[in-house]
Amino acid sequence: MPYLETGPGLRLFYTVTGPGSAPALVFSNSLGTTHRMWDAIASELSAEYRCVRYDTRGHGGSNHGPSPFEIADLADDLAALLDHLDLTRAHVAGLSLGGMIGQAFAARHPARLAGLTLMATTAYMPTREAWEERAGLVRRDGTQAILAATMQRWFTPGFRDAHRSATDAVASEFAAIDRDGYAACCEAIGRMDLRPLLPRVNAPTTVIAGREDPATPLAMAEALHSGIAGSRLVMLSPAAHLLAIEQAERVAAELRRDLARSYPQKSQI
Repeated sequence: MPYLETGPGLRLFYTVTGPGSAPALVFSNSLGTTHRMWDAIASELSAEYRCVRYDTRGHGGSNHGPSPFEIADLADDLAALLDHLDLTRAHVAGLSLGGMIGQAFAARHPARLAGLTLMATTAYMPTREAWEERAGLVRRDGTQAILAATMQRWFTPGFRDAHRSATDAVASEFAAIDRDGYAACCEAIGRMDLRPLLPRVNAPTTVIAGREDPATPLAMAEALHSGIAGSRLVMLSPAAHLLAIEQAERVAAELRRDLARSYPQKSQI
């Protein structure tokens, strides 16, 4: 299995599909999921693009390493992965925490960014106290303590009823997430304020929101859209927080449109 050692005690799992010479598309997962959340979309796009998926610190096959850490550190993990894969530039697609990482990456490593797709995410998510409370609960009782409430936020009732096996698979992965890694990410989100960085995002950017998303509602997407010059805003429905799973076909279509802007000639990276 492919791993990248990015620092003392920190190991990231990643997987790559698609032609080695194709333009790169890197996926960054949400809090409480793994690279598997992108399975359907990566399968759809891997014929044309080099699709890179990885597990954020403390999730799936990646350990959490030293903590505390910040969203900026997670963005630097992404840059280290590009270095490891000899990728000069990439289009980055991130959902929720992954979108926060994408914003920080855009500001910290602008020359590495071909384009950006931000899904169900925000530049600022108060309150710090609420995130610290969630972190404390999960450290004590594990992610099982918030499993039911999380699944209600992540999928619309209609999708949960019609796609039980898919939502059960997500729930199983969530229940297995390392409690300390999840908590450390919660605390990083609580300390985060990326709003001052938004004017520095110069790559072609799309913001995608789910109409039924209670975690990062449309107002947060509109704020991102307003803060990032030249961005476009897409709203999907029915779609709650994990819209990349609930509306995988629509998201893949939007990504194709984004990638055409990022790589107009589909030139080799």
